[in-house]
Amino acid sequence: MSDSNLIERLKGVSTATLTTVLLKKGLRNVWLRGAMPLRRGQPRQVGRAFTLRFLPLREDLATPASWSSPTSTRAAVEAMPEGSIVVVDAMGATDAGIFGDILCARMHKRGVAALVTDGVIRDLDGVVATPLPVWCKGTAAPPAVSALTFAGWQDPVACGGVAVYPDDVIVLDNDGAVVIPQALVEEVVEVAIEQERLEAWIVEQVESGKALPGLYPPNEENLQRYRADMEKD
Repeated sequence: MSDSNLIERLKGVSTATLTTVLLKKGLRNVWLRGAMPLRRGQPRQVGRAFTLRFLPLREDLATPASWSSPTSTRAAVEAMPEGSIVVVDAMGATDAGIFGDILCARMHKRGVAALVTDGVIRDLDGVVATPLPVWCKGTAAPPAVSALTFAGWQDPVACGGVAVYPDDVIVLDNDGAVVIPQALVEEVVEVAIEQERLEAWIVEQVESGKALPGLYPPNEENLQRYRADMEKD
């Protein structure tokens, strides 16, 4: 299955469904803590992870002069591929904004799908004015160099307490951010789409007055009814 097909199919699957599907496969730690939509109503986003990593403050390295360094957030932005979801490990820091309006505007121009971080952003009004969808922990006025040291990009990171590797698939919606390990993506897509169909049918049954025992989760009798209804469609 092509990458674009996988991504399009996942745009119809909620993060809630994905956490359940991944749980059944033994993966419990897939929801990035603290990364919530900056604006309500942001459309669901799906893409490959492009990772960035910050370290604790090192005063000799985290300076305004570092903004011009070859290892800088500015250089990282220019390496971001179109359609990627930028995942930033900010160690959960909430006292310095990792990105502001100018970097977010440039990311949008490069075709980045979304930004997700366990930290915060700055220049809120300016960031909101860009079309870039953002999932984060909030906002703070100080720049990143006041509290963090930028370490590099496209390495494994720990964002929101979750291990994220470059090219894992990230799904973002109003419930937050979920990572799907790249080796499991095709398998998860098929199961998750079927789970969405089943749950939509269960909602219809509930709305028609059916009781939950034996329906959610469905017993064999209700599974047979579900399959029969799907065959009619």
